[in-house]
Amino acid sequence: MRSGQGKKPDKFTIINELARRRGFFWQSCEIYGGASGFVTYGSLGARLKQNIEDKLRELFVNKLGMLEIESPVITPGKVFEASGHVDHFREPMVECLKCKRRFRADQLLEESAKISSSETEKLGLKGLEKAIEEHGVRCPECGGALGKPKYFLTMFKTTIGPYSKVVGYGRPEAAQGIFVEFRRLYELARERLPFGVLQIGHALRNEISPRQGLVRLREFTIMDVEFFFDPEEPNCFLLKDVEDETLKLVLAENRSKGSEEAVEVTVKEALEKSYIKAEWQAVFMALAKKLLITLGVPPEKQRFIEKLPWERAHYALQCFDQEVYLERLGWTEVSGYAYRTDYDLKRHMQFSGVDMRIYKEYKKPVEMEKAFLKPVMSTLGPVFKAEAAKVADLLSKADPEVVEASVKGSGCYILGKYRILPEHVKIMHRKVEERGKHLIPHVVEPTFGLDRLVHTALEYAYRVKEGRVLLSFPRDIAPVQVGVYPLVSKDGLPEKALQVYRTLLDEGFVAEYDEAGSIGRRYARADEAGTLLGVTVDYETLKNETVTIRDRDSWKQVRTKIEDLPQLLRKYLMYKADFEDLGKLIKS
Repeated sequence: MRSGQGKKPDKFTIINELARRRGFFWQSCEIYGGASGFVTYGSLGARLKQNIEDKLRELFVNKLGMLEIESPVITPGKVFEASGHVDHFREPMVECLKCKRRFRADQLLEESAKISSSETEKLGLKGLEKAIEEHGVRCPECGGALGKPKYFLTMFKTTIGPYSKVVGYGRPEAAQGIFVEFRRLYELARERLPFGVLQIGHALRNEISPRQGLVRLREFTIMDVEFFFDPEEPNCFLLKDVEDETLKLVLAENRSKGSEEAVEVTVKEALEKSYIKAEWQAVFMALAKKLLITLGVPPEKQRFIEKLPWERAHYALQCFDQEVYLERLGWTEVSGYAYRTDYDLKRHMQFSGVDMRIYKEYKKPVEMEKAFLKPVMSTLGPVFKAEAAKVADLLSKADPEVVEASVKGSGCYILGKYRILPEHVKIMHRKVEERGKHLIPHVVEPTFGLDRLVHTALEYAYRVKEGRVLLSFPRDIAPVQVGVYPLVSKDGLPEKALQVYRTLLDEGFVAEYDEAGSIGRRYARADEAGTLLGVTVDYETLKNETVTIRDRDSWKQVRTKIEDLPQLLRKYLMYKADFEDLGKLIKS
């Protein structure tokens, strides 16, 4: 969307222009015309993004004790065949017959015909083609007619090494890097459930027509948490801490009836009424609401919208998106909460042949009837020939009850690339005394789009005061904590200011030094960059070793001793002191 001539630009446009001008971020490869869907972060943007990442780590790793890993961006194709992404990670594309530009068919229909995403997502290719024709949708660039929609795989495909048959994909999420390492991670978690694993890193999605700044990119930063638990004993030890927290939910049941009116319930009520299926899912949603508040998004500008069945990812039993309200884009997803059940571990177990189950010991032995599986080599041999022994070994590791149910229900059991028929396996039953059982853990996944959080933080920080732009970032994500300025560039003030500046750097603060232009212009530049505090060195500083501290948002000023400055700033940044407290002279 472009701002019309003479039309006042909206906040989305203002934020992106400010970001380019001040070096938060800009479109990559500008000297070659730019690369759509790719951005380069400047120093201010990189720091802002890192500070948001640190808040996520503080919550999930430091406070909740989760593990953190870093896995490769390029992943063997077999991983995404097993996860289902190769079959499901695709979007409908349409091409202009005149200018040959390509667009997401569903998004073009939503923008041109004002049809909701919940309606377009359930349309197949023929349904999209019919709707585009009925609403007279044309190319938004040249007005040309559109061709027939077709599916486009949105994963970047590549080859690994010099052999072109070894296919790899740029990961579209960070989750699979956790699932394929489950066995080792379970050992690192001392073989106890529940436990969580976090990964923050780059992901790649070959978006058809990214046109929304940081909100839709082809390369972006994602944080995935995979939280593993026993579905019979979830042991949700955080539930009591958040059960009274209110959540604004837009339920799938209401959405299917055409209503997006939110219901506001406590976490406890949401679970009692089965609005949310898993306790851990509800807990992470409550924590995310609090997290977004600390980024500057008030509760009334947040909601959780439940995905309709045809909107859900192929691995999810239930999924909520956390949405924030953005001025131009409306309600926009910034994080998701999927109940993935045992889908991923079960699929990797089937495709790899590696047992992903854990052993759960009973408090006392239990007598039960148990199924036992025996591969029938006389029938496996003629069918699988040289691979018969491998198939038999894989079968011996499979869950007999799952195999039996599948064979009885559909007439076969799919074991990776092998199709197991009833005659290939013999299943027997007998009573045994069990001391425990094997199970595949269930998974709840909170996932955050870091770039979207950066845009959200920028938009909610943006203010205009007396005609001047301020970025009022919360204290712990401001890209620059302290600016240091000499009142004038003479009479020894720059030398003293540099001394203060170096002291703050040595104490670990993120500080910047500026002596260009008038002090008023320097304050204005700092406010526009979101610099939290300004420390000004003046003639009084040379007399009594005190400096002026200026607040970015209120423009108030207090005075304190240089020797007290590091201690006071630490208390302020940790929310243990208010701005007025910075003027109290305390001894180190």
